[in-house]
Amino acid sequence: MTNAHYIGRFAPSPSGELHFGSLIAALGSYLRARSQHGIWRVRIEDIDPPREVPGAAETILRQLEHYGLHWDGDILWQSQRHDAYRDSLAWLRQQNLSYYCTCPRARIQRIGGVYDGHCRTLQHGPENAAVRIKQFSPVMQFHDVLRGDIQADPLLAREDFIIHRRDGLFAYNLAVVVDDHFQGVTEIVRGADLIEPTVRQISLYQQFGWRAPDYIHLPLALNEQGAKLSKQNHAPALPEGDPRPVLIAALRFLGQNATAQWQDMHTDELLQYAVDNWTLTTVPESASVNPAFSNASC
Repeated sequence: MTNAHYIGRFAPSPSGELHFGSLIAALGSYLRARSQHGIWRVRIEDIDPPREVPGAAETILRQLEHYGLHWDGDILWQSQRHDAYRDSLAWLRQQNLSYYCTCPRARIQRIGGVYDGHCRTLQHGPENAAVRIKQFSPVMQFHDVLRGDIQADPLLAREDFIIHRRDGLFAYNLAVVVDDHFQGVTEIVRGADLIEPTVRQISLYQQFGWRAPDYIHLPLALNEQGAKLSKQNHAPALPEGDPRPVLIAALRFLGQNATAQWQDMHTDELLQYAVDNWTLTTVPESASVNPAFSNASC
């Protein structure tokens, strides 16, 4: 029986194929949603064409299916959501909650890397300008279901951050909040690399008058140099063969109790067992992956 009161999601960007680190995020999100008898959605965050790899979105969807992570409902494509983002920007403008900023990146770097609100009262027009939120009520901390209360960097929490880029592209923080609200997401399970922008996203929820979801930030998979496995550092793509050894490694990474039976289960049986025995309390806050596994198998 489906619990429509719980909605989770996995929202990859099509900048490359899924790797072991992104499988951790997808699997953790999937298991949490299914263990709550909830809905699990997939969204493709394709709003940054310069960073996208042709065909990557379709490959990601095939990888999810190959690893038995079947989603509910239709895929949401951010590239088809521009009208919703424009409407949200217009509303914020009408409410005097945003402004145009012409400050170049070099200026912000010169003052320490955190924007100082220089353009807030200058009444710039939209030409060659980004749009920034007026941060009236910064969020200084939030509660993570796994990690407890997390304190924000006060400077970053108070910053008037960009919600529409100078190059005309919609900013990640705006799009993710608008889409999570649209999809009714009640809990976001994602990697710990996204802890920092969480307070900005919660502040946007408050600006819009929407209820923010709950958050769980999973441990990051690291390479043998101690860096996060990512597309940027050329983490190898998930293997196309038998998904079970990789799923078992991911389950162990997430602190789920191993059993000898895992080796003999079909993929669907393995995932159902993992759902039935999912335990958030055993998920570590930080972890690393076996370097040999991450380099050779994934």
